[in-house]
Amino acid sequence: MCPRFQAAYIRGVARLRPCIVVHYHEISLKAGNRPLFLRQLAKNLARATADLAPVRVVQRSGRIVLDLEANEKPEAVRDRIARVSGVANFALAYRVPSTPEAMKAVIARLIDGREFESFRIAARRAFKSYPMTSVELNRELGAFVLERARTRVDLERPALTITVEVMPDETFIYLDRQPGPGGLPVGSSGTVAALLSGGIDSPVAAWRMLKRGCRVVFVHFHSVPYLPATSQAKARALVDRLTEWQYHSRLFLVPFGEIQREVVLSVPPAARVVVYRRLMVRIAEAVAQAQGAMALTTGESLGQVASQTLENISRIDEVAAIPVLRPLIGMDKLEITAEARRLGTFDISIEPDLDCCTLFVPPHPATRLAADAVRAVEARLDVARLVRAGVEGAACEAFDWPMAVTPGVGPPTEGRDAVRAAATGGASAERESRQGRTTGDPSQ
Repeated sequence: MCPRFQAAYIRGVARLRPCIVVHYHEISLKAGNRPLFLRQLAKNLARATADLAPVRVVQRSGRIVLDLEANEKPEAVRDRIARVSGVANFALAYRVPSTPEAMKAVIARLIDGREFESFRIAARRAFKSYPMTSVELNRELGAFVLERARTRVDLERPALTITVEVMPDETFIYLDRQPGPGGLPVGSSGTVAALLSGGIDSPVAAWRMLKRGCRVVFVHFHSVPYLPATSQAKARALVDRLTEWQYHSRLFLVPFGEIQREVVLSVPPAARVVVYRRLMVRIAEAVAQAQGAMALTTGESLGQVASQTLENISRIDEVAAIPVLRPLIGMDKLEITAEARRLGTFDISIEPDLDCCTLFVPPHPATRLAADAVRAVEARLDVARLVRAGVEGAACEAFDWPMAVTPGVGPPTEGRDAVRAAATGGASAERESRQGRTTGDPSQ
């Protein structure tokens, strides 16, 4: 192509359609179930960018494409994709015809005015009948870049990688590929209930379950009116942040101060923390089952505090009929804190507050409470009544994103009745007689 026509062709790039090219990894290993995961991922991509329309989500071979034709904020759309679980990597790209001249025009637009000491072309063909091999395409496009920029080729550690994905009907070209969170799309792995404190650990644990494709219902225990409502405000802020990953959340705020007061009147100090946790687990399990959650999840890290020894975890496990998932169990505090910083929950978690974990807590709780000892002290309590009080006193708030948070005034009548039924029905009585089930420490 002569220089005059080539310049005109390059100027025409401004009329081309931008898009986001999304790649996945773990989903590609799902074989027969792959379409289910891909549909969920496409749905989540559309929801995450719902307020940035127009965005059209299209599934292509080995990738998902977000068509941004007429979209005025392509960079904002790109930034949203960084919080969509199931995405391995993504990039803001240009769509062009699958001809070398069209590819050169886009590359010229992308590199003009940009300084880079080295580069490489990474051309891949999605169909092998294309008239040029990947190597030939790399050479021709690389030679074009060398003509336009003072740079050199470096195939090992380039300062700039120009990616060219050749499809049968069009080609995607982009420079800055960004890593996604990985994992599985939220909604593909069922629902769990996360026991959410105002601390550092539990939000990270909840996020890890989101990353594994779970929807998360949040349960927070507070001690109003014995303590200020600051822990509730922190829980709302944390759920608000985590809703950016699942788009709709429910937060159950459970009054626990009066329950703790009754425990103090009947239970020796050393055993109180474990008894608190066992009551929390029973209440959270009732909420979980009413919400269709199949497991609890907590921020436990083995040995971090008195309630998180193996012996005390076993005592807490005995009262639950559904599994617990402990995604942080092998992490130390430094690792958890680093992840909280990356997630953006750390600054919220460290805000000073008083929560139920600080109310009526003895200075020296037992670290190895025996099974017969905890059963003996619990026999002094009307456990069923205390669980029922916690469940019936729970308030529910709904959160949506990218739309504004919807302030909750309590769950719908049928939702509250379902929670109450889960706490008082026949299954609850049967659960009280079971031993050896798994659950988690709700304090973190």
